[in-house]
Amino acid sequence: MKKSQVWFERLGICCLFLTFISLAIALTINARFIYVIDIDYLNILDFVHLSKERLLENYDQLMAFLNRPWITELNLPDLPMSSNGRAHFYDVKKLFMLDYGVLLVTLVPSVMFLHHLKKSIRFWRLVRPFKWGMAAPVVLLALMAVGFDQFFITFHEVFFTNEDWLFDPATDPIINVLPEQYFMHCFLFFFVLIELFFWIMILIGKKESKNH
Repeated sequence: MKKSQVWFERLGICCLFLTFISLAIALTINARFIYVIDIDYLNILDFVHLSKERLLENYDQLMAFLNRPWITELNLPDLPMSSNGRAHFYDVKKLFMLDYGVLLVTLVPSVMFLHHLKKSIRFWRLVRPFKWGMAAPVVLLALMAVGFDQFFITFHEVFFTNEDWLFDPATDPIINVLPEQYFMHCFLFFFVLIELFFWIMILIGKKESKNH
């Protein structure tokens, strides 16, 4: 195989990884059903004087701010916020936009690469990389199992350059309705999606190998 072909496939596989990871993130951050379930499962209403419907209105407004680039002001109807708290959500919004940007930039090249693999009968090339890829979430899940508190702190220290994420319930009561366990459930959902996407690629590659 030509060296250029080798590098083309390596770049294509990297592009696929970025597409699947950014897609899993996008699906996770928009998985409203997780929060709906957790309101009851985690007894979130015990920590706020709001009905479930009213709390979801605030949640939806927060998610609209985080998801839509044209919304530049964050003001929740029932949950006051400090300047530091508001600044943190602006930082979160930037990460949301980055994820959507990665997804948009890599999606078409990934689809084209998959078409190339199908046409050239080279889906088998995906088996080994995605087997290795499936190992990473397992390691992260193990770290979460050992101590999600430390995992959550490390996550924030990696992705945020300030301490605005350290909310004071007195000035930022939103922290009372976004408990740590909710984020743990989001991480678990993300890892399930990643493992599913990677597993599908492995199955397709193995099936092609058996047929040829």
